[in-house]
Amino acid sequence: MPPPPEQDVNALALKQGMPTNIEAEMFVLGSVLLDGGIFPQVAGALEEDDFATEKHKRIFASMRELQNRGEAIEYLTLGNELKKFQHLDAVGGIAYIASLTEGMPRLENIESYIKIVKNKSVLRRLIQASQETIASCIQEGREVDDILADAESSVMRVGNELLRSGLQSPRETIESFEGGLEAFLDPSKRVKGLGGPFYKFDEMTNGLLPGQLVVLAARPAMGKTAMALNIGAHVALPRGDHAPGTVAIFSLEMSREALLTRVLCTKANVNQHRFRGGYLNREERGQLSTALNELVQSKLFIDDTPDSNVMEIGAKCRRLQAEHGLELVIVDYLQLLGSKGRVENRVQEISAFSRGLKMLAKDLNVPVLALSQLSRKPEERTGDHRPLLSDLRESGSIEQDADIVCFIFREEVYKPDRKQLEGMAELIIAKQRNGPTGRIKLAFLKNLAKFDNLAEDLQDESGAPSGPAEGGGEDEPPPF
Repeated sequence: MPPPPEQDVNALALKQGMPTNIEAEMFVLGSVLLDGGIFPQVAGALEEDDFATEKHKRIFASMRELQNRGEAIEYLTLGNELKKFQHLDAVGGIAYIASLTEGMPRLENIESYIKIVKNKSVLRRLIQASQETIASCIQEGREVDDILADAESSVMRVGNELLRSGLQSPRETIESFEGGLEAFLDPSKRVKGLGGPFYKFDEMTNGLLPGQLVVLAARPAMGKTAMALNIGAHVALPRGDHAPGTVAIFSLEMSREALLTRVLCTKANVNQHRFRGGYLNREERGQLSTALNELVQSKLFIDDTPDSNVMEIGAKCRRLQAEHGLELVIVDYLQLLGSKGRVENRVQEISAFSRGLKMLAKDLNVPVLALSQLSRKPEERTGDHRPLLSDLRESGSIEQDADIVCFIFREEVYKPDRKQLEGMAELIIAKQRNGPTGRIKLAFLKNLAKFDNLAEDLQDESGAPSGPAEGGGEDEPPPF
């Protein structure tokens, strides 16, 4: 009988040795001894665990302690720091510390030394992740989907370690910016976020940017699912010369059939109740047929698995991204996400959800739109019922993790006798990490479950939003 696969991997690792480059590690540490001022550069890219040998890990940790206390990093201080914790003999004594500079590492090559150490560290972590996956497969004590999700997540974490950028000067940051100095100074050439159907919102936020966690919260029946579908359909459906983008919707409450019905009726401008009842005239049937043809060609993907957790959502998104690309992820809604393992209380559980979705947005490099419930506090207030950040239900760290927090407010729900409020809605930007807050007035077409721009916000037939004039044109080139 052949040995188990994990034994094969271990045997191969022992035979050939785990990926290491001891000389590169010594050159990194030796460079710091030659010039302690470069330690921040080294520490910005490497951690203790990136070193293969225990003695190099201890030396690096002692260097960090000296740096944190503002002390010089050189032979005597480093030897004293190691001796203080009885680590000096374990690393080979002062003689070994002195040997770190015997190969005369060149300070100008420090980036190359760091890259070699980091690459070897990544390879070791990949081997470890592979061994853990093999062990899970052999034990067969878990669901296959869970094993796949863990494996993809482990590899993604290893990849993020490799891609993590270190400390950069302003010049390095600008030079790495796509388009260089000119693009950095020219607003018309800066990265634009994902545009949505609401012009004033795009104007205030510059669209939904990759890596952002956007929370859309409201009380029940305010229309948060409708607004999320409006945004998702706007991105996924073709319009004019706009190429459809891939949108993943995870609905933990409604079925995919119900969501598709909403999208279809909204796109066709057909009353949902008439559609469900079958009371349609010829014109409405034609509108539905046209909308359906567009919908089946779109890149709108819906998952209605109940009790999905963040890890499962991440695994499905990574597969979709590899096959079709990915522009936007929508989760409806945050409080219905499932947990893996035990949690102490509901607040900690929701906090874990929000942190997980923020990390997912960064991992996928796409915006994640997460819907959230609000507490009953807005209804208990007298006078102004507009929601506040403190009203986020079981908030935990939702407000902290989110880049943008928006609320939907329809005053007609609280004052049904005032006919002038009918069909009026507000999208309240309560938090924006890198932009202004404020209120955006919208129209709400209840029979179509559709939010729309007000007539005064429409600038022309193309639907271009108003905004600051583009700068950096030919008449005023950047001064570089």
